[in-house]
Amino acid sequence: MATPHGTARVPPHPSGSSPEAGEVPARDASVPPLVAVVGPTGTGKSDLGIAVAQRLGGEVVNADALQLYRGLDIGTAKLGPEERGGIPHHLLDVLEIAEEASVAAFQRDARRVVREIAGRGKVPVLVGGSGLYVRAVVDAIEFPGTDPEVRAAREEQLRTRGRVALLRELAEVDPESASRVKDDRRLVRALEVHDLTGRPFTSFMPQRRYVAPTVQIGLGMSREPLNERLARRVDIMLERGWLDEVRGLEAVGLRQSPTAGKALGYPQLLAVLDGSLSLPQARDETVAATRRFTKRQRTWFRADPRITWLDALDPGGWESVVERAVGLVRAQYDGAHD
Repeated sequence: MATPHGTARVPPHPSGSSPEAGEVPARDASVPPLVAVVGPTGTGKSDLGIAVAQRLGGEVVNADALQLYRGLDIGTAKLGPEERGGIPHHLLDVLEIAEEASVAAFQRDARRVVREIAGRGKVPVLVGGSGLYVRAVVDAIEFPGTDPEVRAAREEQLRTRGRVALLRELAEVDPESASRVKDDRRLVRALEVHDLTGRPFTSFMPQRRYVAPTVQIGLGMSREPLNERLARRVDIMLERGWLDEVRGLEAVGLRQSPTAGKALGYPQLLAVLDGSLSLPQARDETVAATRRFTKRQRTWFRADPRITWLDALDPGGWESVVERAVGLVRAQYDGAHD
């Protein structure tokens, strides 16, 4: 039977100067490139990441923002230790449910892990569908800091002065951000960044410039079979006890969590627990929300011309997908020796 993660498993295959803090070091002839396996939810990225790591002697680095959370297991299709094909996985289960995820903190931690893997002569394989989290690792992106007091002051101004007044203030110092903000959270954040740095929030927008040699592999699937797979995936998750997982997490603050509580399917199942949705309704809403999410993922990743796309349903079978992915990595690695 198909797993919630997508395609079938692939059998295991044998496998100078200090960088500045936070940087992925440039590769010399003895260090493999960074590999990123990206794409929409449900296509089989986890399986492909494991297969690539098995073939090339690598280790997997999680780049799914929700799999950072301890306890968000079934609903995020997190691989259990026995499902990881003997490959070390990093940055899973590093946050508690009540904590707020930070892409800046993830960037720091993931780049450190990538350095350590490369330092062992292994291939770092970044796997995930959280687009900004992937780019935070592979691209030259600077994240402005935060200050709880400054943010609280701006949130109070939002309550007392109103959205229109703050939007007008933002337009004076950062007209581009003012024209883009679609909700109060982003409005407050843009003002906070300007207060802290004196720079417009748009000046921190990511550039498509790798910080180290990188191979990005996109795993895609046409819409109709992916939609069918997503519906089946939700059904399998429910069969595996997803509602019980949510019930347990509710006891440790899932409803109040600023990040984990908004993960796909979790609000719907919380609604089942409080009686505002039936389980079939929650199932249907989760399937619909997941399909909308994959559409946004597809748009995000397709905008990056550096990604080479593979079809998860390649007519040659899963082994053909794996071989093509490995070939892409080897082509760049071998090219460094030319």
